[in-house]
Amino acid sequence: MPSSSAYRPSMRHADLGGDFFDVVAAATFPRHILRHRNQGWAERVGLGELTEAEWIGHFGQFAPLPGSFPAPLALRYHGHQFRSYNPDLGDGRGFLFAQLHDVQDGRLLDLATKGSGTTPYSRAGDGRLTLKGGVREVLATAMLEALGVNTSKSFSLIETGERLHRGDEPSPTRASVLVRLSHSHIRIGSFQRLAALRETENIARLVDHCITTYFPDDWSDDAQQRVLNFFTGVVGRVARTGAQWMAAGFVHGVLNTDNINITGESFDYGPWRFLPTYDPTFTAAYFDHSGLYAYGRQPETLLWNLARLAECLLDLIDKAALEAALEPFWSQLQSAFGVAITSRLGLASRGDDADRALARAMVGFLRDSQAPFEQCFFDWIGGLASQARAMQSPQAAFYRTDSFAPLREVLADFTPAARVDLTVPILQRPQAVALLVDDVEAVWTPIAERDDWSGFFAKCADISEVSRALGNHLMAS
Repeated sequence: MPSSSAYRPSMRHADLGGDFFDVVAAATFPRHILRHRNQGWAERVGLGELTEAEWIGHFGQFAPLPGSFPAPLALRYHGHQFRSYNPDLGDGRGFLFAQLHDVQDGRLLDLATKGSGTTPYSRAGDGRLTLKGGVREVLATAMLEALGVNTSKSFSLIETGERLHRGDEPSPTRASVLVRLSHSHIRIGSFQRLAALRETENIARLVDHCITTYFPDDWSDDAQQRVLNFFTGVVGRVARTGAQWMAAGFVHGVLNTDNINITGESFDYGPWRFLPTYDPTFTAAYFDHSGLYAYGRQPETLLWNLARLAECLLDLIDKAALEAALEPFWSQLQSAFGVAITSRLGLASRGDDADRALARAMVGFLRDSQAPFEQCFFDWIGGLASQARAMQSPQAAFYRTDSFAPLREVLADFTPAARVDLTVPILQRPQAVALLVDDVEAVWTPIAERDDWSGFFAKCADISEVSRALGNHLMAS
């Protein structure tokens, strides 16, 4: 039982009523082996004092958290999948398990699952998650958080003792259940479902719920202004997250409208990848044959998704107002990209124009040189203050070429940010934190073959060190 006085549960989502979710039951599993516990975030939401047995009871057997939902809620939504509309979606292998508040800033947060069993939206699936899929999501969220990306947090991973059959990996394979912590699980697809059903009053209710729950400063007594404030905020938040992906060299892989939420967190990771080298055509999903969700197309995809949200609001507000709210997307993304690149390099911002210039120089160098993407950022954390270390890098030859000169010139104008610690040892061995496909396989193979988790724990520890070096540890999203 949670005993911390900081623990503040909620059932806010239940206020929406049965038009928005189905009450469901969790699967029962033959075993419960705790593989990952996010202690830092557990403490931040008042659950840090749970024993291992209590942790498994709540996040493997899904005994309700006191004061939150008495039973899980499978959320209803539709969505465009690879730009084809699908009305048969919804939480098919997960549910909203609980809500509670962030001790640090009071935000309402969701605890939601992946692999917790079938629901009315499982579409003949088994409702399970492979252990490899769970491991991959833990690694992705940890790395993105370390790099300053607004992401969900992998809160818990429990191996369940089942054997699953999947067509895209060796089977049978081990199973798991994941619990993630995120600001909200209300998606663009949540609005698309209501629009498809012509439930205009429920769209207005959902807009008001989002404002009063997550963005109270956006409230207006004028109904149309509330809708405009809501949509304008979503546009800005999604643009910011897209820019952070691009700065991280991250490819989400499946940017369907049901995978984009209104609070802007990156979540619901599947076939994600990080770039080996700068390549706008690089894709993460083997089934993305047209490259729709390639690295370089992620911003335009987010804009397309936001236009779908705008369509859902047309019965509530004038089309021209929505178009005007959508127009700043590219400028917002470019500004956020400048901030994200500057932050990734551990440098103090010099304002929008200078940060954008740094981002252009960095992209130009990465494009022209084809230097390894991740190594280049790690080599130059701290800017020219790290020049001695960078010139000892395995790829130092790239930094002696003419293509590096413009970037060096821009870097000379920047200084390390106060939050950055250039003495963290991990900066001397950046390959330890790389998460290219071979690096992930190197973590997974010992688990699959020998149940050896040492590589997984070492990788998580190294990523945590990067987070500390950049000052992003337990960052507020």
